[in-house]
Amino acid sequence: MPAVIDAIEYMLPARTESIEEIAARFPNWPLERIAEKTGIRARHVASEDECASDFGVVAAERLFDKTGIDRAEVDYLIFTTQTPDYLAPTTACLVQQRLGLSQHIGALDINLGCSGYIYALGVAKALIESGQAKRLLLITADTYSKFVHPGDKSVRALFGDAAAATLLSDRAAEGNPKIGPFVYGTDGSGANDLIVPTSAMRRRAAHNPAEEYTDRHGNVRSDHNIFMNGRAVVEFTLREVPRAVHETCEKAGITLDDVDAVVPHQASAMVLDGIRSRLKLPKEKFVVCMEDIGNTVSCSVPIALKRAVLSGQIGSGALVLLVGFGVGLSWGATLVRLPSDFLLSEQD
Repeated sequence: MPAVIDAIEYMLPARTESIEEIAARFPNWPLERIAEKTGIRARHVASEDECASDFGVVAAERLFDKTGIDRAEVDYLIFTTQTPDYLAPTTACLVQQRLGLSQHIGALDINLGCSGYIYALGVAKALIESGQAKRLLLITADTYSKFVHPGDKSVRALFGDAAAATLLSDRAAEGNPKIGPFVYGTDGSGANDLIVPTSAMRRRAAHNPAEEYTDRHGNVRSDHNIFMNGRAVVEFTLREVPRAVHETCEKAGITLDDVDAVVPHQASAMVLDGIRSRLKLPKEKFVVCMEDIGNTVSCSVPIALKRAVLSGQIGSGALVLLVGFGVGLSWGATLVRLPSDFLLSEQD
């Protein structure tokens, strides 16, 4: 049986931050300039005591509630995040217990950011189609806002927090649904272009005090915060993402004209405009929906996919190309044909 995406649900934390609040902090950075560059007018951000696992559990509970799926049928759990509760134990183990899933399941974390959903789909497909799982729960959750220094305008207006839960299974379904083929890419030489320097063992935070510094653009941060070389990341994206999109189509024996919609990682307006221009795609075939939630890292693709289906931009049985890219440097793309019985519910 092929692996099929049955349903997607997501959640956003209650707390929000608008660009008006950011503009008030940076009076030399006009409001409309922020909106034009980022395409983001508000983001949802975690509170001090909220973690990625908390959001992932809420998204999964919403999926079980709205689809009526029996959680006892889940036999594998993938938790994709770069903001785990702990380095040990694996966050997926904590989520298994909190969701009351069977103890006789596989559970693992995937440490990838903006390309994480694509990579996780590849792992999920392999597990299902090799017979290792029949019903798999894939959760993506990130709280990147916790990495952001409030004085760093280079990233302050970008990252929002969220979680998404995707249910996959091995089953026959109408409309010849499928996942794949996949195209992956990795360039570790760009690791320092998007990094939290003291986030783990190479430079442990306990041995490196949070000494703040101001860069030549007036951005304030410490090595405990995320650093992004914006120009390098944009150049990498505009070079590799269009190439990956075309390579995915070639691998599938189709052209981009055969694809009903492209759902990219929701990076920023400037980046997405550049990708769409290079792909020569009309706006109606290119999904952009980050204005009110920001760049939600590993969650951006499933959230954008569900929102596009709810809005009617993507129809039942559509052939959709998903592409993620970012921290690593890492990128990945795949094709998904949604089943005609894709379980869809309005977002609260």
